[in-house]
Amino acid sequence: HLPMQAIRLNYCVKDELRYGENPHQKAFITGEFYDYFSVLHGKELSYNNIIDLVAAVELVNELEPVSCAIIKHTNPCGAATSDNLLDAYTKALSCDPVSAFGGIVAVNETIEKDLAEKLNDIFLEIICAPAYTDEALEILSRKKNRRIVRINKKLPSDEMLVKNIPGGLALQDKDSSRITEKDFNYVTERKVSQAELEDLKFAWVICKHTKSNAIVYVKDRKAIGVGAGQMSRIDSAKIAASKAREHGHDLVGSVAASDAFFPFADGLIELANNGVSSVIQPGGSVRDDEVINAANQKNIAMIFTGIRNFKH
Repeated sequence: HLPMQAIRLNYCVKDELRYGENPHQKAFITGEFYDYFSVLHGKELSYNNIIDLVAAVELVNELEPVSCAIIKHTNPCGAATSDNLLDAYTKALSCDPVSAFGGIVAVNETIEKDLAEKLNDIFLEIICAPAYTDEALEILSRKKNRRIVRINKKLPSDEMLVKNIPGGLALQDKDSSRITEKDFNYVTERKVSQAELEDLKFAWVICKHTKSNAIVYVKDRKAIGVGAGQMSRIDSAKIAASKAREHGHDLVGSVAASDAFFPFADGLIELANNGVSSVIQPGGSVRDDEVINAANQKNIAMIFTGIRNFKH
C-alpha cells in the first residue's frame, strides 16, 4: 500500500515519442518500459500503442492459459479461453470483429504458424505474445508496418498509478484485486452450475479491465458482448446485448458481470430479459434486496463478490 510519507518521483526521460494521444500533443516515456517488452518487427510504438498494449497484456495475464484478448482504446472488444490458441483467437475475434479492426491482440502462449496465418487476415496494430516460433515470426513479418511485440517478463503488480491534478498529483495503488470462490456470496435461491461458475469467473476478469460503467456478457468462456464506459449501468447492459446480437451471438444461457453494484433492479431485469442465466457483481447497494428479489423472480442465480472494480 502507499506509504503515508513524502513520495519522491525520480524518472529520466528515455524516449521521445512521435506524438501523444493526438498529433498536436508531445509525448515521452521514462523508466524501463523496454525491459518488459521487445519490438521484434514493425514501426516504433506510439503513445496510444503503449497504453493499449499494457491494457491488453494486463488483461490476458489474468486469464487462464490458453487465452486471447483483443483491445481497442484500452477496452476489450473480444476475449476467450480455449484448449488451443487458434481457437481462442477465433472466438475472441467473433465477439466484435468490426471493432477488432486496427486493434491489439495479446495472448498468453506461444504463437505458432496456424495462428500467425489467421492473424494476417485482418489489419491489427500490434500482436503481443510471450514467444513466437520462427515460422510464425516470418509469417507475421510479412506485414511491413505492424508491430510484433514480445513480452519479456511479468508486469509489476505493486506499482502506483499517478494522475496529474491542479497543484499536485493524485496517487493510488494499482487494482491488483483477484477473486476466488471463497469470496463468493451466493445470494439467490437458484445456485450456479459449474459451467456457469467458470463463465462468471471469466466474465469478472474481462469486466475488471473494461471502462466503467461496464457490463460483459460471456458464454462458454468467451466474451459475446461488452458494454463499456457508459454513464448508466443499464445503458451498458443494453449496448452489450445489442453488440452481441449484431454479431450473431445467442444471449440465452449466457452469464453477465458488472463492475459495480446495480443501483436499481432495472439493470438486473435488463440482463434477465436478454436471456442471462446468472450474474456476478460486487453488491453493496442500498437496494440489494430489491435486486435479489428481482433475480429470484426471474430465476437468475447471482453472486456477490464484495469487490468493486471501477476503472476510469
